[in-house]
Amino acid sequence: MRRTNLIGRLMIAVVVMSVFTPTAFTNTADAGWNEFWAKVGVGHQRNNAWPDPFNEMDAMGVIMPFEAQKQNGWALHNTLAGHQFRPGDGALKTSGQQALAWIAYQAPASRRFVNVERGRTEQETQARIEAVRQMFDQFELDGPQPMIAVTDKKMPTAPGDWATKVNRTWLEQMALPKLPSASAAGTASATRN
Repeated sequence: MRRTNLIGRLMIAVVVMSVFTPTAFTNTADAGWNEFWAKVGVGHQRNNAWPDPFNEMDAMGVIMPFEAQKQNGWALHNTLAGHQFRPGDGALKTSGQQALAWIAYQAPASRRFVNVERGRTEQETQARIEAVRQMFDQFELDGPQPMIAVTDKKMPTAPGDWATKVNRTWLEQMALPKLPSASAAGTASATRN
């Protein structure tokens, strides 16, 4: 039985060797054999290097949503809303001037841009942009003037009296601070009610 298995294996080896002799590799019978073995070699190297080739792609997949959130946050922060301009002539109010000064002097250089909320009319929008440009001209900037863009996004705002009411109600309903009667170790606290 062993001898039969040995002879069978030798026959298979002879057939395989006869197929893979150099005479079998002619130009017509090549059929992409070299490309196949090149891909096998690349796959072997990739498997041996795993997971290094894929770490950067995975990291970028995690980072990109946060980068989008940061960009959206800066865009919201650097937006001058309609309430920061005087109605009619589009002149900047004090809050708008302070926001522009912060952007011009304190924002990181890569985040120095201004989004101006679109006015009710094109003339009002242009007046707002011109007021921002004039304010930037008054500043002594170290670099180029920040970019100005028009946005249709409205700032999320609420009336001040409503926000004050919500804050006061929250403070009134908050429980008074109180030390626990026992410590984490189970001993009695130094304070007694």
